[in-house]
Amino acid sequence: MKPHKIAYQRITPCKWRLKELLAVSTGVIGYDINTRFIVLDETGLMLLKPEYAWDGASGPAIDTKNFMRGSAAHDAGYQLLRLGLLPIRHRKQFDKMLRRICREDGMSHIRSAWVYRAVRLFGGLAAKPRKPNPTLYA
Repeated sequence: MKPHKIAYQRITPCKWRLKELLAVSTGVIGYDINTRFIVLDETGLMLLKPEYAWDGASGPAIDTKNFMRGSAAHDAGYQLLRLGLLPIRHRKQFDKMLRRICREDGMSHIRSAWVYRAVRLFGGLAAKPRKPNPTLYA
């Protein structure tokens, strides 16, 4: 009998999964990107498809209702940067988008300013392009 095999890959732990399509304006224009869960069109509209998973707030920040939409869109933008599908120069635009969405969703000016400052100071490594984790076999 032939032994069973598995192919698998380590991924970052995710806390949240979308159940409906999410559309957000990013301000990042001129690209046509279509991945399994993220679409970014030339007008800057980003669509996150159902089942897109993200890890929510990072560091000492907490997941609150007024942070969820912004954190999903921000994580997706950073994912496009990490995959090398967008130039790293767009990182600041995704950080500004996060602040804008959090304000639209009712986050206080003080907290949204803190969130923006935190991603500007500490988000560089999370946005840095990198090679995907290898597929492992057992």
